[in-house]
Amino acid sequence: RTQYTKYYLHADTGANSSKGDGALSTTMPKAEKPDAFEYDPMSPVRTIGGRLCCGGLPPGPADQRPNESRNDVLVYSTPPMAQETEVTGFITMELYAATSAADTDFTAMIVDVDPSGYARYLGDGIIRARFRNGTAKAEPITPNQATKYTIDLWATSNVFKAGHKLRVYVSSSNFPRFNRNLNTGEKTFGGTRMVKAQQTIYHDAEHPSAIELPIIPRK
Repeated sequence: RTQYTKYYLHADTGANSSKGDGALSTTMPKAEKPDAFEYDPMSPVRTIGGRLCCGGLPPGPADQRPNESRNDVLVYSTPPMAQETEVTGFITMELYAATSAADTDFTAMIVDVDPSGYARYLGDGIIRARFRNGTAKAEPITPNQATKYTIDLWATSNVFKAGHKLRVYVSSSNFPRFNRNLNTGEKTFGGTRMVKAQQTIYHDAEHPSAIELPIIPRK
């Protein structure tokens, strides 16, 4: 019964923070300007709930609104759902992105936004640029070149009620759930040198960034 459906990223003036105009729809993008943000390892996006097992931080479906005010978090939302929509299964994101750094991370998160604005965590994932094709071998990237990344957000099961929005965040950190990438291409542990990265997220006809959702049709 599962219908895997792609929701494409869109924005006119920019998707930075919840004040931007980032959108999600099943319509393929055409000629759209990319979104951009700066990732500073000294100021990472903080983990709020989610898939945590230890370290003293509370896990679970926490409200993600505190991170929506950050300009290094891109926010893309559907219009309010006209009817209940079930998403059950594994979720992946195809992201076309570029970075000014020698290496970096890209993150994605999916949330359920109710009419009051509460943004409930459903799932997230991360990919390290040099391990975009697997962790067995590091593959250097070409700075400032659009590259396709596939981010695994694992599985979830959620019914988006009528009036709720499906929302996706794109950024480059989720700390301390994931170690920060220092953007240098050096070893992850023991590094002390940090570099700010200028990140570009593409959503156009040649680079159709999208999240693929397992939609369960209504009976």
